[in-house]
Amino acid sequence: MSIFSSLSRQQKEAVGLLQIGTFLEYFDFMLYVHMAVLLNELFFPKTDPHTAALLSAFAFCSSYFLRPFGALVFGWIGDNLGRKHTVVITTILMSISCVIMANLPTYAQIGISAAWGVTICRAMQGLSSMGEMMGAEVYLTELVKKSSTQYVVVSSIGISAIVGGMVALGVAALVTKFGLNWRIAFWVGATVAVIGSVARTRLRETPDFLDTKKKLENRAIEIYGDASVSSLEKRKIRKSLNQMSSEKKTLFAYFLVYCGWPMSFYLSYMYFNPLLKNKFGYSGEDIILHNFYLSIVMVISVVFWVILSRKFHPLIILKERGKVLLILTILLPFSIDSANSNFHIFLIQASLLIFSMVAEPAPSIFIRHFPILRRLTTASFVYAFSRAVVYVITSFSLIYITELFGYYGILAVKLPILCGFLWGVNYFAKLEKINDKMPDRSIGWKNFTLKRAA
Repeated sequence: MSIFSSLSRQQKEAVGLLQIGTFLEYFDFMLYVHMAVLLNELFFPKTDPHTAALLSAFAFCSSYFLRPFGALVFGWIGDNLGRKHTVVITTILMSISCVIMANLPTYAQIGISAAWGVTICRAMQGLSSMGEMMGAEVYLTELVKKSSTQYVVVSSIGISAIVGGMVALGVAALVTKFGLNWRIAFWVGATVAVIGSVARTRLRETPDFLDTKKKLENRAIEIYGDASVSSLEKRKIRKSLNQMSSEKKTLFAYFLVYCGWPMSFYLSYMYFNPLLKNKFGYSGEDIILHNFYLSIVMVISVVFWVILSRKFHPLIILKERGKVLLILTILLPFSIDSANSNFHIFLIQASLLIFSMVAEPAPSIFIRHFPILRRLTTASFVYAFSRAVVYVITSFSLIYITELFGYYGILAVKLPILCGFLWGVNYFAKLEKINDKMPDRSIGWKNFTLKRAA
């Protein structure tokens, strides 16, 4: 029996709308990321290879600089006005940025203003994508309660985001292969974002959010005789309802876990592009097609890990996946040095994606350890901050560290992030064990079923 068949009609509708919306949002967001090898040449001045690499890194990171700010804004909206408002507004913002991108003149036409225009659009997309995915995951975590079902349903949002990126790559490959106008792709993105915004107005607010808000209002009336109270008084009431901020150690563990995927993404999709260009003669069009094939591998692998979560606890899956990735990482510099064909590079990239530090199938586990009325703000801010920090570190530091130490310099960046990821997963495993959501370690990981987590 399909796991989605156990959901109510309202739950199925919510899952469908959020999956579609996330797919459309990340299709728009990733479109520029994967077409950057072509679009950076149109919107940025031509420079020497080193400066071009820095400009490319800057264009890539511009989507993430303002994400923490977007997390605070959309987190506040979601935690005070409702989860529904967040996912609708973010989709509208994405459609606006795509319309601007589709009409933006190139560097040859308006000079450096084109570069600033692209950077602003990417920042706007970063803001909207931040509230989008976390808003959808929080929404479904609160809507679906049974753990074994919740793992798959919430992870379906992450899968939708990855599929959106894959389709964006496919569209980019078609546009470049047949010499179509690249602006068509952004017009498609703008159109689908508008459709997603309209569709999401059908969503209802989550019961957990409504119940907790009602308790807050009732307690305010009970204590102060009025539901409208000051921020300080609300803070006191939230404390009495156990709705204050999470422990610092929990926040730190969450941060370390979500530092993992930015490293995996950049290393797998972006880092090898200059190597493919300079050593194997790839054109921009070839790189886009190459990355499209990689995205197919990524989608298949994440779907596999999510399906596996129906039998094994998600945190055990993350632990074992991380251990394999540790071995692959240690062997990575030697593997790159020994690669003598583009296919060898593809296999290296594919293995890094299959065992990547992606959070699926465990996002709902991390989310439910945050108090409901602080959940979206806290989770999305830490998530956004981890993205901003790691993407900046990886995209800029790998340029210099490879020049100094060759491919062995990758270890200095990736190993600390991977160790932090494993520590964070282990910390949440301890929390789950305390809450009787995870089997005893003595059983052996092959027997870690979900009977106690269901």
